[in-house]
Amino acid sequence: MWQVYIIKSVKNLKYYIGCTSNLDRRLFEHNNGYNIATEKDRPWTIVYFEKFNNQQEAFAREKKIKSYKSGNAFKKLLNK
Repeated sequence: MWQVYIIKSVKNLKYYIGCTSNLDRRLFEHNNGYNIATEKDRPWTIVYFEKFNNQQEAFAREKKIKSYKSGNAFKKLLNK
């Protein structure tokens, strides 16, 4: 099982979109400085996720969500 997730920085309200096979572990890594891109914006909280049967589907969805670039489609996704 793969998941695409969106986390939000509690510190400065930034968003990060990612993909993983273990969401709990990945959130732990984000909140403990294992990811350079999210290290300075800790702590993070999960605001959205979707499940997929395989990595290929999850990566395709992650790419699609990243293409939204915080526009209306991104806002609609978060307001579901």
